[in-house]
Amino acid sequence: EILTDGGHDLEECARVSELVFRTVMQAMLDQGLIIEGTLLKPNMVTAGATCADQGSPEKIAWYTVRTLSRSIVPALPGVVFLSGGQSEESASLNLNAMNKLQNIQRPWALTFSYGRALQQSVLKAWKGSADNVAAAQASLLERAQANGSAAKGEYQGGSGDTASTYVANYSY
Repeated sequence: EILTDGGHDLEECARVSELVFRTVMQAMLDQGLIIEGTLLKPNMVTAGATCADQGSPEKIAWYTVRTLSRSIVPALPGVVFLSGGQSEESASLNLNAMNKLQNIQRPWALTFSYGRALQQSVLKAWKGSADNVAAAQASLLERAQANGSAAKGEYQGGSGDTASTYVANYSY
């Protein structure tokens, strides 16, 4: 995962992501992994948190898919993206834009494996109280449906929290 700490632009993230993805792919091949039974869980190509130009969903989609095309073999069945500090809405819009791209090869399923960008609204609704479980469940269903639509290029936008989930210098 290429973290969003810093001021790098989309082109720099694409360059570094391509290098990392190629290295990971080569290591998988060298180890004899059955690529057809493997999913990759990378970052999207996004600008650093302090970069003035964050890029549109369409631009992020184009850079991300182009980077994947240059580094990931077509035999891989799917790419399940991390949200990488994006807001719920941005993560959904960017995934949606990837799945709507025309005139660029996308041999893999492009979908989500979000943490914060799936759970942020759920945790806000729940607030740690059993009284709020139904509201939290409704929020989770809404986010799952939104991202499911984005994975098909059918997300209309507007259902997600727009607050960033980015945490500077986050330690995993």
